[in-house]
Amino acid sequence: MRDPCSAAAKAIICCFPFNPITCGTLDCKTLSPVSSTFQILSASYLCFSYFDSRRSKNGITISLVKPSARTDDVPVDDFPVSILLMVLVNGIAYPGELLAIMGSSGAGKTTLLNTLMFKSSPNVIVSGYTALNGVPVSSGTLSSLSAYVQQDDLFIGTLTVREHLVFQALVRMDRHIPYRKRMQRVEQVIAELALSNCRNTTIGIPGRIKGLSGGEMKRLSFASELLTELQVLLQEYSSVSHLSNKVTRLVQVLTDPPLMFCDEPTSGLDSFMAHNVVSVMKAMAKKGKTVVSTIHQPSSEVFSLFDKVLLMAEGRVAFLGSTAEACTFFKQLGAPCPRNYNPSDYFIELLAVIPTREDSCKQTIELICDNFKNSEIGLKIHHDTEPRTDLQMVMGGWMDLGSSWKMSDSKRSPYKASWWAQMRAVLWRSCLATMKEPVLIKVRVLQTVMVGLLIGVIYYGQELDQNGVMNINGAIFVLIINMTFQNVFAVINVFCAELPVFKREHFNGMYRTDVYFLCKTIADIPVFIAIPVIFISISYYMIGLNPDPERFLMAVITLTLVSNVATSFSYLISCVSSNIEMALTIGPMVIIPFLLFGGFFLNNSSVPIYFKFISYLSWFKYANEALLLNQWEGVDHIGCTASNTTCPKNGLVVIEKLDLVFGNLDIDLLSLTGLIIGFRFLAYLALLYKTYRSY
Repeated sequence: MRDPCSAAAKAIICCFPFNPITCGTLDCKTLSPVSSTFQILSASYLCFSYFDSRRSKNGITISLVKPSARTDDVPVDDFPVSILLMVLVNGIAYPGELLAIMGSSGAGKTTLLNTLMFKSSPNVIVSGYTALNGVPVSSGTLSSLSAYVQQDDLFIGTLTVREHLVFQALVRMDRHIPYRKRMQRVEQVIAELALSNCRNTTIGIPGRIKGLSGGEMKRLSFASELLTELQVLLQEYSSVSHLSNKVTRLVQVLTDPPLMFCDEPTSGLDSFMAHNVVSVMKAMAKKGKTVVSTIHQPSSEVFSLFDKVLLMAEGRVAFLGSTAEACTFFKQLGAPCPRNYNPSDYFIELLAVIPTREDSCKQTIELICDNFKNSEIGLKIHHDTEPRTDLQMVMGGWMDLGSSWKMSDSKRSPYKASWWAQMRAVLWRSCLATMKEPVLIKVRVLQTVMVGLLIGVIYYGQELDQNGVMNINGAIFVLIINMTFQNVFAVINVFCAELPVFKREHFNGMYRTDVYFLCKTIADIPVFIAIPVIFISISYYMIGLNPDPERFLMAVITLTLVSNVATSFSYLISCVSSNIEMALTIGPMVIIPFLLFGGFFLNNSSVPIYFKFISYLSWFKYANEALLLNQWEGVDHIGCTASNTTCPKNGLVVIEKLDLVFGNLDIDLLSLTGLIIGFRFLAYLALLYKTYRSY
């Protein structure tokens, strides 16, 4: 029996509109005006044909030169081998139909969907091209014509449904669309997807903030994609018969992309919510959209909503057609679906590879796939997905008529909104999220008040004597430590949680990295100014620090700088970490050396020469020196309670014993400001690198 892993490496993806105008030869005289041309696009059908797609271990891809070679014949340790993911996959998704891609785990559903959307990982090789209206297109063009509802719902959980959609409209619709039109579309989408009752409901964060149900959250994902603005450039060349000149049409459609891809939209939902979500997809298809979705174990009611099903097994197509045709096909093979049995469960079980029965299951799968390939339906699909001969290159191979699209894509910004419009929208959302974030506002304020009172009570009423000097110096360093760790952990918990949302929205062309980072910084500034002011205002006079109002103001400024240095450092830790757990592990480990060389546990003159660079980067050192100079400078008398011990007579002696230098206060404040700027800049570079590396 032929091994499917021996197929030659080749893949073809085609997108054509289901319209006689664009089938075969194209007569430029039959092109409709702009409004009519959109009808062609909205009636697009997707046809795809893959001979194979493979992924290699160790991130290295190897093309199989001999068709008979098997991927498991070469040891992995000696040479990286290829793993075949898909082979001989082809099919068609028509407008007005909902196509469900089904199969057991590992059948190739996600691989097929990612390949269609140009979202395959870098170590997956797919040779071929994608065509729209008979013209090959780039990934950017297909993305502008389609919506992709991913499996994971990622939102800023503190926003309401309407606030989220307003933000989407501000950054995803064309910059020339007036604000009133955008808001009208937001209201229209809310009504279309039955979100009116929860329009002012907080989206929610699992385990923290109660919000939308699973079905409502999935419908919100659909609503976000329906706000996509489309820009379609239709081009045909004189190399196509019956065309004497290049025809260019620019069609701008503000809403409703004609193609929609969904990745397991019912995962994690109960049967009622799953039926609700698929009903939304069915309604979209009835409006003329081409809807393609992977789905996992649909109920019988959900299965009945599908117009077409694509059953996959071992990376091959086992069937593609209507649900009724599927039952007929398997009945003809001698494997009819039992009565009162969910057809989807039966088909998936029939096409699954069962442990301890791998060989017999693979033989059954290959038999079914071969029978479908040679069936009347399979032959028709193969005929309909044949590449058009009038699109071949003069030099051989396939003519990439999408190169002009790629040129236009390279000249045109991937962002729909201008830089300033992005700035306003992201800043508006960042301010809303910051004000509504309980960890940053309510919990932080409560924590600040309680810790401030606790420190004030512990060090209450210190007098200027020998014991008071030691206690005051200790209290000052405790204030710095609290401002550091309180801000570091708060920012890491919030910022790391937002990074997945940022990455998805950035890669969808919604806003730039610098816009996000700058807006996040600006939105957080009021919080990280108010928190240290509240903190020091409570504890300063309770401890009995220098009562001069100017000294109090200087202490507020110093601790505010400490708060922002810690925030900047936590941004850096968050950006270089892959997840929140890693950030929370790295943060304290890196902060401890800065803490040790802060001048309290180790005198500045005792720092080894090979550790000097750490002390220069320690904000504990600069803040401790600034606050100590601010406290003891000008203190002329310190009471001595023990005559047999060395007692500092005034503030000058205290400063000299600590190896501090008068006049360094301004340098310390400038150093703290420099650390804020330096850590933020490094954090931005780390975030920028993370986005570039993900492309």
